[in-house]
Amino acid sequence: MTAPEQPTVIVRMADAGDLYMSWRWLGNSYDRGASMLPGTAVGEAVAQLAAALPHPAEPGGLERAMTTGAFASYDSEYLVAQALSRALLPYGLAAQLYELYVRGIRPHIRLQPSPRVAQIPWEIIAPDPELRLVDIADISLLAPASIVHGPDRTARTWSETRTLPVVAVLDPRVPGFRADSALGSVLGRMDPESPLAQRVAEYRDQGRLVPAVDDPIEVFRRTDIDRSWLSEALRSGASRLTYVGHVTAAAPESGQSEASELHLACAAEAIGFATPIRAHRPLSAKDLLLGTHTLTTEPIAGPQLWPIPSRVALIACESGGDMRFSEALGLVAAMINGGAELVTASRWPLPTDLAFQRLAGAPPEAHPLQDAICAIDAAHEHPDPITTLATWQRTRLTTWRTERTIEHSPLLWSAFATVRT
Repeated sequence: MTAPEQPTVIVRMADAGDLYMSWRWLGNSYDRGASMLPGTAVGEAVAQLAAALPHPAEPGGLERAMTTGAFASYDSEYLVAQALSRALLPYGLAAQLYELYVRGIRPHIRLQPSPRVAQIPWEIIAPDPELRLVDIADISLLAPASIVHGPDRTARTWSETRTLPVVAVLDPRVPGFRADSALGSVLGRMDPESPLAQRVAEYRDQGRLVPAVDDPIEVFRRTDIDRSWLSEALRSGASRLTYVGHVTAAAPESGQSEASELHLACAAEAIGFATPIRAHRPLSAKDLLLGTHTLTTEPIAGPQLWPIPSRVALIACESGGDMRFSEALGLVAAMINGGAELVTASRWPLPTDLAFQRLAGAPPEAHPLQDAICAIDAAHEHPDPITTLATWQRTRLTTWRTERTIEHSPLLWSAFATVRT
């Protein structure tokens, strides 16, 4: 006997002063609906969230978010979640979700947010004092249809590629930047017994790890993982790409989402569209989209240089920032255009484990960022990554409710959103 299919609702949003939201259930299992959400209330809720998020570029911005900001305590975080619910969850949709909840059915919500609400962590919004949205639904984001249905896109499916290697780009050394600098180490000195090192060791033992190493610690802080290395690794065939490092997100007001950049071990002499920084040239979304178009006499398209595998994890600050643009052509879009069917990325800057310990007083044995990387990695190995990630987020929420300590705060675990085609 097969399990019943999970109910799925498609929710789309548009900014026009107020926020317009429509929803429809696949299979027409429930009535479709539409709602106009007052722009003033939406703006206030978005501003409340923005004030709670880390702003590393501002003096003390990261420490403030982790110690006195709304996400630093359960009670103040709940007030933000409640404000988001009041502003962004229409009554008609909330009633349908609640009806499923009391029947013990957890639906899948597929969201296409407008740029104004692209940073909203829908998982934590609180329609009831005892409930968050992730308690009653699995949540993912819709990839832009214009990218998914691009005429030159070659999609790669998990069912066909799941046994191929995992390409791991883990905290590469950025030329010209010390370990303790702005583009320095994200993970710090790795311990062989740490959660992520143990996870890497499993792939090594399976013969699925790229780069191939004898010691798992050799995967971290490498100096050879540049755009040429990544091109060769991906063209050799991969099931997944996991990137942990730095992303420089383009500012929404720039209108240039394609300027978002990954920081590999690329020297300044590397061919690319991004402007060099010291001894380093970042790999931009524009590079991934256009390749060497206009840069070489015999140009190669981005998806040919970097054929993206089925599943991608971009664990870096604002790696999913292109969703804040009206024309989303950033790193997430570039990954999907290159062939990915699922990308997990971050809505805002991510605190490191060292920041949790030194700035927020988390115990030395706490590794919230490493734990999140491992959870996302495990979900990407699962046949149903969306439900697996939602289950992990529900465990984090349960611990946040009971322990109420900073290492369990949604400041980290609700930052991640998964975009599906």
